[in-house]
Amino acid sequence: MTVDRDDRQRHLPAGRKAQLATYVADTGQVTVGELAERFGVSIDTVRRDLDQLAAEGILVRTYGGAVSLSTVSRTTDRAVDQRLTVQEQEKEKIAALAAALVQDGSTIMINGGTTTLALARSLGQHRDLTVATNNLLVPGALPATAVRDIYIFGGAVRALTLATIGPVSFRANTGADLDISCDLALIGVGAVAAEAGYTTSNLAEAAMMQEMISRAARVAILADSSKFGRRLFAQVSELGAADYLITDTAPPPDLRDALEANGVELLLPRASAPRQA
Repeated sequence: MTVDRDDRQRHLPAGRKAQLATYVADTGQVTVGELAERFGVSIDTVRRDLDQLAAEGILVRTYGGAVSLSTVSRTTDRAVDQRLTVQEQEKEKIAALAAALVQDGSTIMINGGTTTLALARSLGQHRDLTVATNNLLVPGALPATAVRDIYIFGGAVRALTLATIGPVSFRANTGADLDISCDLALIGVGAVAAEAGYTTSNLAEAAMMQEMISRAARVAILADSSKFGRRLFAQVSELGAADYLITDTAPPPDLRDALEANGVELLLPRASAPRQA
């Protein structure tokens, strides 16, 4: 029996990973089980390959599989229900870290997005919070026991993201704008880069995020590792505008150095126990 060159290469680690990376790039989104069957290796082997490819920035790991970088880049302007399934496990880790920064009795601002939605769900152990947001899904996601008051910023509704677009303000009965501020702004962004800072794809959303940051005593940026090293259309702020960057994986050296130089504290989840073979 003869084995052609492609079959031999498929079962060599380097060759298999190269073919696996190409397959993910071509397919867009795959599961671990699908890859194990296609390449004739164990699920644990596929997981290790995907973890290494993700660490090398070749693809993005998701719960149960992986997505290509091009697929992730398109999710920035996808509908909320589609974005909820991308980087789901990573968003939950980020949400847990962000919730730990929130103090009982404090006032927080939360912007639109699925990572901040995960944060809202993670506030069940908190009490007496005042929450102001443009994320229309946040009020329903907040545990009732955690909240004293909820305020929604007015404006036009962006149906794609289910967020309002308008001024970060509220008006008194006299018609005058009330001066508002918060203890902590929790801002999800579309991209993070050493030179460009924090960026997003929509100009009006960027303006709202800028204003939330300007009204906050402390600022936490929430971004999973698929956002690293990218720049989108509109800059939200430079790196130094934030007190914290909360993410799931250590950023590349250039971004890590830039964060440190700008006084931004990097918050990462603790390493999980290794998978059993």
